[in-house]
Amino acid sequence: MTEEAPLQNCTIHLHPDDPIVIARCELLPGMKLAVPGGTIKVSETVPAGHKLALRDILPGEEVRRYGYFIGKATAFIQAGSWVHSHNLELGDGAVERAIRVVEPGKPATSGKTFMGYARPAGRAGVRNLIAVISTVTCSAHVASQIARAFPPERLKTYPNVDGVIAIVHHTGCSMPQGGLSQVYLRRLLTNLGRHPNIAAAVYVGLGCEVMQVEDCQPVFSVEEVKGFAPRSLVIQEQGGFQKTVAAGIELVEQLLPQVNDLQRSPQPLSELGVALQCGGSDGWSGITANPLVGRISDLLVREGGTAVLAETPEIYGAEHLLTSRVSAVEVAEKLMRRIAWWEGEAKRRGFSLDNNPTPGNKRGGLTTIFEKSLGAVAKAGSSPLRGVYEYGEWVEGGGLAFMDTPGNDPISVTGQVAGGCNLILFTTGRGSVYGSAVAPCIKIATNTRLAESMPDDMDFNAGQLLEGTGWEDATQALLDRVIAVASGQRTLSETHGRSELEFVPWQPDEVL
Repeated sequence: MTEEAPLQNCTIHLHPDDPIVIARCELLPGMKLAVPGGTIKVSETVPAGHKLALRDILPGEEVRRYGYFIGKATAFIQAGSWVHSHNLELGDGAVERAIRVVEPGKPATSGKTFMGYARPAGRAGVRNLIAVISTVTCSAHVASQIARAFPPERLKTYPNVDGVIAIVHHTGCSMPQGGLSQVYLRRLLTNLGRHPNIAAAVYVGLGCEVMQVEDCQPVFSVEEVKGFAPRSLVIQEQGGFQKTVAAGIELVEQLLPQVNDLQRSPQPLSELGVALQCGGSDGWSGITANPLVGRISDLLVREGGTAVLAETPEIYGAEHLLTSRVSAVEVAEKLMRRIAWWEGEAKRRGFSLDNNPTPGNKRGGLTTIFEKSLGAVAKAGSSPLRGVYEYGEWVEGGGLAFMDTPGNDPISVTGQVAGGCNLILFTTGRGSVYGSAVAPCIKIATNTRLAESMPDDMDFNAGQLLEGTGWEDATQALLDRVIAVASGQRTLSETHGRSELEFVPWQPDEVL
């Protein structure tokens, strides 16, 4: 880098109204940068992905990124200084939540397909799984032992079966009857029985728990089931641990030939339901990976597919980007009610939604929740928001939808997957190794350093956008990867083995 390095080579100015730029690489004291109207001298070290003041910023003055408010200066910030948590906070800033109704466009299919599993009703599957589902933590070990009896080598004679998985969790009892924790868990477990990636399910309960087996199995018509009605086992009725494991293995052995008879066939992209997720975000998330995922989201919506944004605390401060493009006023009002619920919970429990950025987020360059949220919403592209769903609700139809979930990644993805998403696009800047047993998770690095340092975990490098790759080329490359994974190509997380521990139901209530 030369002393008079052009601005665009070492920093990014995201919007003309922003008093800050983003450092492409580490900026060192004394470095001179060309800026609109002159030059600026760096006064202190600014890490890559962090913010540099373009001009003097007075105490209490608003700071903007992407042209939107992200916080107020807590001290005088001299031009050329590092802008971060030590001199910037959310303060009492607010955003205007204007509502604008936008007519959703009609799907315009390209004819592109993926090789998926047609289901008698609902969305096509991108995997053909047999799931052993525990209804309570007390049956988790039994469910795991049943699934572990069918390792990949045992399934070689069943090439169309993508796996026998255990879905376990640490709840199901000691919860208020009729409380949110019970409502959410019942909804999750019920919806798993009809998930497009799950061809057959075996529910395993203990017998005395709050979440009884019969309360969480989906009810199908004969046409929908076609021989794959969920089975169930109750440990106390079977006669204990070993007998239940043996009975479960026998049930799976009966199901394997039937599930194997199902074969992949060409399916339109409208059959994809994609969970939009980010975790371990950094300063590049809202510049590379999230906007790139937003372009894929828009493409799939145009094809008639479904994209589901989530993590309500991580759209806080950027919700106006969604309410300004809703399909109906009621959609915006429902989103605002969910945000108001979170504001009320924060007040009641004595915390701030601005606590959301983690230490890792901050080390990566993010300072306030508004800044983080503006980048997170980019995953939703520009399509009209046509529906808002409660946690784990089944998401019907195509288009862009929002699901109310916490910002915690495993809890959030659990809700999206239970809502019917058959594939996950997961962006990360700090590095996440999340992998769902139910839906393949494509992890997208926001920067090349991460992609190179964690090559066994990152499926796609969006950092190439900082190094000369055009948006059209990167979009096509990621779409090709989505289609390949939907057609059976394993993600890196799948090569590590399907996780039994990352199905995490949301438990808002106290444990009794």
